[in-house]
Amino acid sequence: MSTQTTPAPDRTPLAERSPEQLAAFLEEQRTAYAALQERGLKLDLTRGKPSAEQLDLAEGLLSLPRGHLDADGTDVRNYGGLNGLRELREIFAELLWVDPDQVVAGGSSSLTMMHDVLVQHLLHGGVESPRPWKDEEKVTFVCPVPGYDRHFTMLASYGIEMVTVPMLPDGPDVDAVEALVKDDPSVKGIWIVPTYANPAGSVVSQEVASRLASMPTAAPDFRIFWDNAYAFHHLTQDEAKTADILSLASAAGNPHRPVMFASTSKITFAGSGVAFLAASRETVKGYLGHQQFASIGPDKVNHLRHVQFFGSADGVREHMRAHRAILAPKFAAVESALRGELDGLGVAEWTSPAGGYFVSLDVLDGCATRVVQLAKEAGIALTPAGASFPLGHDPRDRNIRLAPSFPGLAEVETAMAGVATCVALATAEHLARA
Repeated sequence: MSTQTTPAPDRTPLAERSPEQLAAFLEEQRTAYAALQERGLKLDLTRGKPSAEQLDLAEGLLSLPRGHLDADGTDVRNYGGLNGLRELREIFAELLWVDPDQVVAGGSSSLTMMHDVLVQHLLHGGVESPRPWKDEEKVTFVCPVPGYDRHFTMLASYGIEMVTVPMLPDGPDVDAVEALVKDDPSVKGIWIVPTYANPAGSVVSQEVASRLASMPTAAPDFRIFWDNAYAFHHLTQDEAKTADILSLASAAGNPHRPVMFASTSKITFAGSGVAFLAASRETVKGYLGHQQFASIGPDKVNHLRHVQFFGSADGVREHMRAHRAILAPKFAAVESALRGELDGLGVAEWTSPAGGYFVSLDVLDGCATRVVQLAKEAGIALTPAGASFPLGHDPRDRNIRLAPSFPGLAEVETAMAGVATCVALATAEHLARA
């Protein structure tokens, strides 16, 4: 009995094909895309939100806390304790490689803490500031790209200028950063997501962190906004260790340079977790000194709830292994779809992150906007092209941030097969016009 085998797909790079071969490929992709549209999909890969299955992991929080006294015997239902519950600060101080008295446990949003620190510097300056930033002729931030859109929109809302540097696998292009900060006193800060960066998945190396901590800066009050949002969000058993930026900066004589942020937003409940700030003791004192006029204390009931739920730093680590079991197959599905449909065609490159919430997809220059449009018209919502760049402008129109965490695994598989079709079609159209 004879058997028929499906011929292997042609993996010749599209740019190397003859006009006739490219036209045939383009027609194949138009047919595949028409079939995709006929499916009537309604899928969303836009935001890095935890799925309901992940949120269910923290369901036990809803039956906590047991009692209402902290370890010091203080009633957590009342006012006070601006720096947050000591037991919770101790747990996350261990996880973040800092001393508990350098940690503030706040409300549910680390973005709010970042905003407060930025505004405090604008209105009052920092520990080493000769004047408030608002009184400077110009304030500029270094923004590694691709990066987190909310960092950029926050800066833009206050008229802060943004200069970009490439985000490399081991962190921001530190040569470029050093050149920008060395002679220009208007450059006051840099945003960095040091572990499994959004969206590139980069992990800042010890060497890069050390150079950032010690580099000469024209501004005496230069700040590193160290947004450690994904420090514990591993996708493999090989868990990346975040560089100890506070110790590195202190050893370099710049103890006030970094301000670290983290939260449980993608660990417990995204809408009602706990946010953390860690910095030099002087920076923490200054931060709380201003916060006393805005708050009489955070939600310490929620702090106690989290203390009882986790129990210890090891409890957090164990909890994140359960997240990994849910997330890892979805990221594997993204890799499988892109590799299976696009590998060898010379139409795209993408990251294969070991942690975090995103995959960064780079298509041919000039094609990202078209890919997103095609996906939308096929019922697949993607983050707008350019979202990972200041002011939403990717000068090469090539980067797309993929967020596979929220949909179910089957939906991720379906959506990514569709995305691959859109990439192939958009690229074929682009090359056929060239």
